[in-house]
Amino acid sequence: MLGQLPKIMDPNVLVGTANADDAGVYRITDDIAVVLTTDFFTPIVDDPYWFGAIAAANSLSDVYAMGGRPVAALNIAMFPNNPDFFPSLKGIVQGGIDKMAEAGVPVIGGHTIRDREPKYGFAVMGIIHPGRILDNSKARPGDALILTKKIGTGIISTGVKAGKCSAAVIGEFTKSMATLNRRASEVMLEAGVSTATDITGFGLIGHLNEVLSASRCRARLSASHVPFFEDAVRLAGMDVIPGGTRENRKIFEQDVTWGEGVPEVEKFLLNDAQTSGGLLIFVPEEEENMLAAALQKEGIPAAHIGEVFDEGAGDYKRIYVDK
Repeated sequence: MLGQLPKIMDPNVLVGTANADDAGVYRITDDIAVVLTTDFFTPIVDDPYWFGAIAAANSLSDVYAMGGRPVAALNIAMFPNNPDFFPSLKGIVQGGIDKMAEAGVPVIGGHTIRDREPKYGFAVMGIIHPGRILDNSKARPGDALILTKKIGTGIISTGVKAGKCSAAVIGEFTKSMATLNRRASEVMLEAGVSTATDITGFGLIGHLNEVLSASRCRARLSASHVPFFEDAVRLAGMDVIPGGTRENRKIFEQDVTWGEGVPEVEKFLLNDAQTSGGLLIFVPEEEENMLAAALQKEGIPAAHIGEVFDEGAGDYKRIYVDK
């Protein structure tokens, strides 16, 4: 669809569709630009309130990943025209409003349409200085890769629908998805980083690949250092894998060299389609320890999962994954 859009000629468009970035950025003045993004999806959990909260956290993440500050949001809601559903809709919207309030973002309107399957999300506007945008083209050789949330929400969601997950597992992955990336973004900006992206539908491999492609770099991931939900590993071993994850594996395989001994289960997990995942932060090597310590002090489970290299380094494809 984006390939059909005309070439952008407006010089005030600082970030458009060229590099599959997290959000668009438009310059208003020499000191102010707006960050624009939208996201909505079908229910990821059964509880209406937490569905709304997760949808809000997910919608805000693109702004945080760009280094921006979200300032206003609009509801996007599709729901059955059935009075029996209206209490659930009220819970969904309240969850979204409460999560936006936690982020300090007012919900100032929105749009609804009738649909057989409920869908919910937000259009979000943020602000940023035009010279401080963390776009996809700014990763540099020598950067360390820091991940701020566990991987595996797509697989667990499929397991929940199949009745293969306990209440404790559901609670853990719900809390992770509903956790804002706000503080992680603030900490990384204080530390000084090269760039960042949030991990969502294209999985860890896919979103890393987008940044490496735009930045003309390569990277090595250590699969054993990537934090996975334990139940996601269990479910993947049972072949409980969503279609989006399988499609990611197929699409991005051409850009990955798998080292000897990487388990098949972990290959799928690294491609798992996430909802409201964490930030993948590209930080200069000399700042890595300071950033990791600062994130961990805030209770953010930061993990060093790999490094960025020059485009010509090694004889592997864009991403090398070792055990």
